[in-house]
Amino acid sequence: MYVITGATGNIGKVIAAELLEQGKEVRVIGRNADKLKDLTAKGAEPFIGDLYDAEFVKKAFSGATAAFCMIPPNLLSNDFRKDQQKVANNYVNAVKENGVKYVVLLSSIGAHLRNGAGIVDGLGDLEEYFLQLKDVNVLNLRPSYFMENLYGQIGMIKDSSIMGSAIRGDIPLPLVATRDIANVAINRLLDLGFTGNSVEYVLGPRDVSYYEVAKIVGKAIGKPDLKYVQFSYKDAKKGAVETGFISENIADLFNELSEAMNNGKALNAHKRTFGNSTPTTLEEFAKIFAKSFESVTA
Repeated sequence: MYVITGATGNIGKVIAAELLEQGKEVRVIGRNADKLKDLTAKGAEPFIGDLYDAEFVKKAFSGATAAFCMIPPNLLSNDFRKDQQKVANNYVNAVKENGVKYVVLLSSIGAHLRNGAGIVDGLGDLEEYFLQLKDVNVLNLRPSYFMENLYGQIGMIKDSSIMGSAIRGDIPLPLVATRDIANVAINRLLDLGFTGNSVEYVLGPRDVSYYEVAKIVGKAIGKPDLKYVQFSYKDAKKGAVETGFISENIADLFNELSEAMNNGKALNAHKRTFGNSTPTTLEEFAKIFAKSFESVTA
């Protein structure tokens, strides 16, 4: 039996749906029963509750052979690092007490730093916590920056006709589609061939800079002159907080991650190979992005 956390998200939902398609017993965890209806209609067992609740998590993992664990982002948190550690600790205890033998963790590039990568440091904590479980097979998936994160640029493009962030525009970045991350996780969960505590990077098909991203996205949305602008950390934080969707704490953590990418520290632990390069190109994703862009009113 498989336990899938984050089952309403872009990755967890795809994983759960495919495992069900393969005839597996799947328990899906979420906070909203309505958002799990598509999966429960396919045969998934819903488990509704809060990952910050240690007893709930223990019950949710009972009887599981394998689990997919991710830490949902709470973008309004005033101490997200503490929140991440709480969820990570709940996962470890639940896995240990229920004797779960296989765990796929959704981590990230930059997690190897453990400190100095902002919002990713909490995923480093997640990896570190699971190192204490010697009798559990743990696969730390470290995907690169999600292509879907570019949806956050739509408002800026609509309002100011630019893309922008605190990340340098000339740095080659490995961007990956969440569907491709899900497919890697699905294959590993179906096979259950990973042993010990291992790391696997998921890097998308090639590295692209934000300058290239702006050109590709701009072409797809009919704005071929779309430019990318690097903001100061101060302006990036101010703009993020002013949206009302991100706390100051989260904005600071994003800035720390941007700095770790700008100085190369978050990007120096992986090596691109055929095996960790996934198929969905930015050009393909840009077509999907364009449809979302068109549906949003300025």
